[in-house]
Amino acid sequence: MLGSARDKVPELQTLRQIVKKLFEADFFPRAGGADSPPLDPVPGSAAKGKRRILIVDDDANSTHLVKILLERSGPYLVLEENDPTRADQTAHNFKPDVILLDIVMPKIDGGELATQIEADRELHDTPIIFVTALVTHGEAKSGLHIQGHPLVAKPISIPELIDAIEKYLPARAEC
Repeated sequence: MLGSARDKVPELQTLRQIVKKLFEADFFPRAGGADSPPLDPVPGSAAKGKRRILIVDDDANSTHLVKILLERSGPYLVLEENDPTRADQTAHNFKPDVILLDIVMPKIDGGELATQIEADRELHDTPIIFVTALVTHGEAKSGLHIQGHPLVAKPISIPELIDAIEKYLPARAEC
C-alpha cells in the first residue's frame, strides 16, 4: 500500500513533531488547586534584562506558541492571558513593556480593551500592538493603524512581530 505524499516528506514530519512538542510543553506551570498560591509569572533573576510582553488572545494554543517563539528569539519575558475580561488586572500585575492584543475575542473585543488600557493611569503609556486576522499582511505592512495602534496580521510572522515589538517598545533608560 502506498503512503500519502505527506508521509514521504521528512521535513514536514519533523516540523509536525516539533510543533507537537511545543504545544505539549508547559513552560508556565499552572497552580495545583484552588488553595495553591498564585504563581509568580516573573521568577526572580529570570526576568532581569528581559522586556515584558503581555499577549491577550482567546486562542490559548496560538498564544502559547507565540510565547515560546518570542522567548527563544530574543530577550523577552512573555505572559499569556486568554481571558480578555482579566487582561486589565493581568497587565496591572505583570507591568508589561508592550501589549499584543487580538481584536476579535468573546465578551470584550480588543478595541474595547485598548480603550480601557488607555484610560488607566498606570497603563496608558504601555504600547499596544493589535494582532489580527481582520487585515492582510500587505495592509499591515502599509502602516495601517487601528485606533491609533499598529497592527500585525495573522497568521503571525515571528520576524514581523519582533520588528513591530522592537519599534514600539519604550527606550530603556541608560544607567
